[in-house]
Amino acid sequence: MKSIAEGEFTYDNMLGEVMQFPTNCSQCGTPCMTNMKMTNIPHFKEVIIMATTCDACGNRTNEVKSGGGIEPKGIKIEVCVSQPEDFSRDVLKSDSCYLYIPEVELEVGPAALGGKFTTVEGLLRDMKDQLADKGSMFSDSADTDTATRMTAFLQRLEDILTNKEAITLILDDPAGNSYVQSKSDDGEPDSGLKITSYERSYDQNDELGLNDMRVDNYQLDSVQEEFEEEES
Repeated sequence: MKSIAEGEFTYDNMLGEVMQFPTNCSQCGTPCMTNMKMTNIPHFKEVIIMATTCDACGNRTNEVKSGGGIEPKGIKIEVCVSQPEDFSRDVLKSDSCYLYIPEVELEVGPAALGGKFTTVEGLLRDMKDQLADKGSMFSDSADTDTATRMTAFLQRLEDILTNKEAITLILDDPAGNSYVQSKSDDGEPDSGLKITSYERSYDQNDELGLNDMRVDNYQLDSVQEEFEEEES
């Protein structure tokens, strides 16, 4: 393998460049290749997009990771979805982001859909498809009431997707790494987009692993350790 000389492949070269690395299919374990691309989202930050297709079983996975770390504050994004153009907004949902649709009392946890870079329509479609997959277990069940209620709920989500019912889509990301495209040219929130930053709770910091990081008196401890080494 040819080594890369210093300065030959810079950070700017990496942006937009598709790189490949070997991995194994998460479904069948067959060796395959994962494509990785770093891209810059205007008015937001760099993200890493990874996509894997298995030629053996046909399984496809897509994953999005933030190019930066955890933000100092969490973020809550409220999107009014009432017009056809609202469905075409770009959405970056990080793997720490919760999704809510209060009108239908729907909540989706971070692990359910993972990290995604899609549109409002694509995100709503993924939510519906996942519920449909889980609802299929009731198709042959004796619990006809549960199956009927699931069918009605999925139909309501389809009505939302066909713009028959207006909703508010909420993204709540304690890590602050989620994003919804604004209709404004300057990237500032438009009338249908509300963005609120908030201080994380202790439990939210705990979920992100921040409570395990020791930062208090870090510099003082380092000086003390150096002094003790010199004394010894």
